[in-house]
Amino acid sequence: MAGRVAYQGTAGAYSHLACSRVFPDWEAVACEDFQTALELVSAGHADRAMIPLENSTAGRVEEIYRIIPRTRLCAITEHFEPVNHCLLALPGVQLMDIDAVASHPQALAQCHQRIVNLGMKALPTMDTAQEAQRLAAGNDRHRAAIASALAAELYGLEVVHENFQDVMGNTTRFLVFAREHEHEVRQPDITYITSVLFTVRNIPASLYKALGGFATNSINLLRLESYMDGASMEASLFHADILGHPEEANMQRALNELEYFARDIRIFGIYPSHAYRDQLFAGQR
Repeated sequence: MAGRVAYQGTAGAYSHLACSRVFPDWEAVACEDFQTALELVSAGHADRAMIPLENSTAGRVEEIYRIIPRTRLCAITEHFEPVNHCLLALPGVQLMDIDAVASHPQALAQCHQRIVNLGMKALPTMDTAQEAQRLAAGNDRHRAAIASALAAELYGLEVVHENFQDVMGNTTRFLVFAREHEHEVRQPDITYITSVLFTVRNIPASLYKALGGFATNSINLLRLESYMDGASMEASLFHADILGHPEEANMQRALNELEYFARDIRIFGIYPSHAYRDQLFAGQR
């Protein structure tokens, strides 16, 4: 049965593209911000939320890492979406006519060098597709938007420059959130990732001790993010993506050791590793 998947942005946004890839038969529900998308799922008004975590060029989406600890939703799927940033303009506008380009700060960061080389002024806005929609509704022939080809199609704009990003292979990683875990029981022949939140005290070697169990049990940490949580600066909050499933014996030993040296531990995600990671691991061999 088709469901509803919430995302942040306007129709034609990259999150919308990711929804259409993972849930091609589902209704995609546009939301003003990430918090609203997650709250729709929490309230039962949507079944899933498609949330971007990081981009291979611009790095992590800072806001998301601060929202995740406040939600009780569970990450059940990861998705990697190749990003093809397009420079969009009104019909008939040439590249030489454009003085300024507007888009979401992440998109501007991913196209920074091209913008500088062309002598354009970068204008940060709230959303890529929303900026394309705004451009189409006006008559500014000296302004462009960075958005998807889908946004150009939806809003009647022309693609002045395709693959406008600085680095080819630019990719955004998404997590799909639901109200409950779907992969608590490990299936054979599937490679899993476990995402964990935890806190360590602000004392010497606290993180080293907390993570020691993963090294001694030969477990690979794929990602480790840290940031201060709340108004206090007494403790750091950590987000770790770990290659393995909580039911595996070596993972259980490592998590037990983490529990000994850390506090406020919460497994918020258990999901199969995306096929895109096979390419990443192959390139590291």
